[in-house]
Amino acid sequence: MLLKTFGWSFAITAAGLALAGVLWGWQGLAVVAILSVLEISLSFDNAVINAGILRKMNPFWQKMFLTVGILIAVFGMRLVFPVVIVAITAKLGPIEAVKVALQDHERYESLVTSAHPAIAAFGGMFLLMIFLDFIFEDRDIRWLEWLEKPLARLGKLDTLSIVVSLVVLLIAATTFATAVPVHGGEGTVDKASTVLLAGIAGLVTYLIVGGVSGFFEDRLEEAEDDEEEGARTAKKSGNGALVGLAGKAAFFMFLYLEVIDASFSFDGVIGAFAITNDIFEMALGLGIGAMYIRSLTVFLVRKGTLDDYVYLEHGAHYAIGALAVILLVTIKHEINEVITGLIGVVLIGLAFWSSVVRNRRAMASGDGSDSKAEVSSGV
Repeated sequence: MLLKTFGWSFAITAAGLALAGVLWGWQGLAVVAILSVLEISLSFDNAVINAGILRKMNPFWQKMFLTVGILIAVFGMRLVFPVVIVAITAKLGPIEAVKVALQDHERYESLVTSAHPAIAAFGGMFLLMIFLDFIFEDRDIRWLEWLEKPLARLGKLDTLSIVVSLVVLLIAATTFATAVPVHGGEGTVDKASTVLLAGIAGLVTYLIVGGVSGFFEDRLEEAEDDEEEGARTAKKSGNGALVGLAGKAAFFMFLYLEVIDASFSFDGVIGAFAITNDIFEMALGLGIGAMYIRSLTVFLVRKGTLDDYVYLEHGAHYAIGALAVILLVTIKHEINEVITGLIGVVLIGLAFWSSVVRNRRAMASGDGSDSKAEVSSGV
């Protein structure tokens, strides 16, 4: 099971490190290895969130997540995306932007770093909406009862997540974004309008992608309910509507997964510049880490870990909320990536331990089977 799930990750790690050693020597090999660990530590909570979504998909789409998804993650977000950001922010043509990334590493680093406020605002708002929609939802199983129960009551207001997000964005734009330090120089620059625009774009992206995927997911669940009630004649007569609906639902869920992964990758890409400004070292190291996150996601799904340890999703969503706040704060203030990674690991670790304690209590009381049923229905 372990080798089957992580086999490709192990193989790509060996090939990637060997390639780094050949191209850049021992120093390059060390840089790529450090970047891989950085990506894994920063995105562990991403794996838990992805697992909660991926388990709703069939094996075909799980394979798509590991194949097409990893290509998007490595080449799209770790290689192409930073170059696109440089082209847009510096108003360069695509070819010139590529030349800067390949030939002028210091200028490339400066341009990407100067675009950080917009990147942080977009990713921060997208992740904040994920956290708020989770925390405001009324659910059977709660981790922090004293906090989640009253917030679930407030969550009956449908637009509360959007209102809170916009208030947070407004605060960030009028505090952190009004005097952003200039990279590599003295003085500050006003990025308030940029942060507002990028933050609203992140919010709109979440509403569109999340709304469409949720719509098709609801339609799929309705179709499955109808089938369970005996409405199978359409399927027997060759009507392919149900199959087509499942395909649409899976496609938009896959798209939603990729946008989530993109939002998680922002801090890793920016943080990587503290280690190297070589775009290929960065893509290779972060790509290896991204592969492990995807393998871990599939492992959690196949092992049913989220059903066994019911607070893991809670811990991951709290880590997402923390990361969203950190991204917004980094518009002005630099925060070490080690702190960012540790916050996520600690929150998920606490959630895991709470789940273990809960399971032990259920077994000690003799209600293990009932508890298992409750767990399965409560997530």
